Amino acid sequence: MTSAITLRIGIASREQIKRRSIEIAAGKRRRQPDEPRIWFTSLDAILRVLSDKNMLLLEMIRTSQPGSVTELAEKMGQKKSNVSRTLNKLEQFGLVDFELGEGGRKAPRVNYDALAFERPLVPSRSRAA
Repeated sequence: MTSAITLRIGIASREQIKRRSIEIAAGKRRRQPDEPRIWFTSLDAILRVLSDKNMLLLEMIRTSQPGSVTELAEKMGQKKSNVSRTLNKLEQFGLVDFELGEGGRKAPRVNYDALAFERPLVPSRSRAA
């Protein structure tokens, strides 16, 4: 039995996210395995990306492993251009990636079984995002 892979998502201010990224790039900080991999500035921002429609799309990809964007669009009953645009947005956030499918087609993949959200109730000045 394989263990579930969870994508951790954090919420922090733009300043905290920027400071954290700079510290990691400069080698002053290492990302810990239990830290979020994706950061948003608000719960509203997360909800815009993880709308019910987008969650359904992620679920369809995860369960059906489509061979192409066209195949996914057909399964979803949507236009390929709309599905492609949404997939590109989800890819920017690290929620979807693509592998080379049959005939060189881009096959969308979701490499997580679950999402976990982390946001401190009280922001700490001493704690970097």
